[in-house]
Amino acid sequence: MIKHFLNLEWKQYFRSAYWQKNIALNILLVFFALYFMVIFVAGGIGLYFGLEELYPDQDKLEIVNKYIFYWFLGDLLLRFFMQKLPVMSVKPLLTLPVKRSTVVNFVLGKSAFSFFNFLPLFFIIPFAITLSLNGYEDTTAILFWILTVILITFISNFLNFIIEAYSAELTVPLLPLLIVAGGLYGLDYFGVISFTEIIGNSVTAIIRNPIFVVVPAAVLGLLYTVNFKLLKQKLYLDASLKSKVKEVNASDLSWTKRFGDIAPFMQLDLKLIWRNKRTKSMAFLMVIGLLYGLFFYPQPVYKDMTFMFAFIGIFSTGFFLINFGQFIPAWDSGYYKMLMSQNIKYEQYLRSKFILMVMSVVIMFVLGIPYVYFGYKILIAHAAAAVYNIGVNTHVIMWGGSFNRKKIDLDKKAAFNYQGTGAVQWLIGIPLMLVPMAIFGLLDWLIGFEVAVAVLVAAGGLGILLHKKLMKAITQKYLDSKYKMIAAFGKDS
Repeated sequence: MIKHFLNLEWKQYFRSAYWQKNIALNILLVFFALYFMVIFVAGGIGLYFGLEELYPDQDKLEIVNKYIFYWFLGDLLLRFFMQKLPVMSVKPLLTLPVKRSTVVNFVLGKSAFSFFNFLPLFFIIPFAITLSLNGYEDTTAILFWILTVILITFISNFLNFIIEAYSAELTVPLLPLLIVAGGLYGLDYFGVISFTEIIGNSVTAIIRNPIFVVVPAAVLGLLYTVNFKLLKQKLYLDASLKSKVKEVNASDLSWTKRFGDIAPFMQLDLKLIWRNKRTKSMAFLMVIGLLYGLFFYPQPVYKDMTFMFAFIGIFSTGFFLINFGQFIPAWDSGYYKMLMSQNIKYEQYLRSKFILMVMSVVIMFVLGIPYVYFGYKILIAHAAAAVYNIGVNTHVIMWGGSFNRKKIDLDKKAAFNYQGTGAVQWLIGIPLMLVPMAIFGLLDWLIGFEVAVAVLVAAGGLGILLHKKLMKAITQKYLDSKYKMIAAFGKDS
């Protein structure tokens, strides 16, 4: 039966319209996968020599074990955003004499072959080989260390599915995970409970006494059993026929009336963002955009790299602008034909989206003011980036939206979801991110920081002054593409 399932999966994948229409995107994803594999292999080899230089007289495995806790937290957060439980078309199978337990085991087993489970191997195996070639003689310890890390990887895999299952119905599904992960990190960081020592000593105990490997194996078995029960409970034909009854939370959007004739469109956009899975998860991902600078600014190596300030500022203040704007008007593709049949002014429709993006840039800049802690130049660069986003990037991304021809499914998560993505979304990143970073970096290097900031502000200010003329040209571009969009959005992806 498993062989038959594999045959069905193979045919479904290569016969699907998605594969036929997105060959270029799939090839690009393969290159991305190969890139990360090479990076991880290089990191695994380089880690040994880095540890040898910093800790020449200490056991390298024990040092690495202390950081497994942080890797586990980061891996879990990454999986929550990007990894989805593998699915198969089970409705036809439910009317056939196929055991439900076989179907569930196949789906869970399929998740074991996720790229997220294979990627760590390209790091730990080169590190283990390098360790062995440089005098680490305890081969058994190395093998059981690899086995333990693999078990921890699968524990993260199945734990993620349980977290997703219980948080799917929450208004803010990410919040419980952030609270738990942040709480565990805080307890360890402030020395209340040293999870780095607990996990590190536990892994060290396993490689010294291999019998203890049964503990992570038992945890993995428990998580698999919980996942099995959760999926089996939902695997009924009646469950797919029941309609969900959900109370609509009618938020007070009366404040939008102060924007005049574009208020109805703003209300539609805000409701769309709040009531659909993809837009809602995209909005919650703004937390990552806001905290993006924390990956760079605390590290001394980036202190003198002022050209990075503009890049981080553009990305941080423009996170919503980039993620929301690049799919205008595809967000409305489900009812675009109906919308275009109404007696509305297209300029009002576009201006409402422009105002939302501007508001998001201002809010993200204000929330990012605490970055001044790392230096006043950072705050100045972020302010210049915010002006550039408002004056230039808003118009660039709205112009790029006139080339969108792909329908979007709003019921799927935003992270690692390329449905609705075309060449426009990849190419638009050049003027959005690389151009301001190149201008800022070049002027900062040749003349000075103040001139680089002034040029970004001047470019943004010029865009703001020319806003009406630019919007008129952009609106005309959308009107010229109107019927092409209606035809494209009317097709099934």
